[in-house]
Amino acid sequence: MEWLLYVSAAIAAVAFAVLVIYVIGTLKAVSKTLDRVSTTVEGMEKQIDGISQESTVLLHKTNLIADDIQRKSDSLNGVFDSAKELGDSLKSVNTSVKRMSAAINQKADENSEQVAQTVKWANVAMGVWEKWRMKREKEARAQAQAEQQTTK
Repeated sequence: MEWLLYVSAAIAAVAFAVLVIYVIGTLKAVSKTLDRVSTTVEGMEKQIDGISQESTVLLHKTNLIADDIQRKSDSLNGVFDSAKELGDSLKSVNTSVKRMSAAINQKADENSEQVAQTVKWANVAMGVWEKWRMKREKEARAQAQAEQQTTK
């Protein structure tokens, strides 16, 4: 039975040796994986540093653009204020013109009868003047013919 003890010890030693070999293989695989992870992490750190620098530059440019937009917006406020004042002025002028038109229309309505009478009298006067002018021209022609006959 003693030999069984030796065989058991040998089997245990072989099993332990196999276990150690597998543990060593596993540790080597884990070591390689950790090396790859370390390389990947280093690459990511470099990329993150690059992205961080680009983000800083981009943020700086964005701030400059925002400041430029703010300045331009502030300068346009004066233009918009002027446009509003111009609109208010035009509204005031339009209101004044409407009031004047209403007053003129009212006066025209009030004086329309007088205007009609004035136009009628003006037409009568023009007719009388035209007849007088034609009569005068006729007399002037008749006198000119009479003078021509006396000179012959």
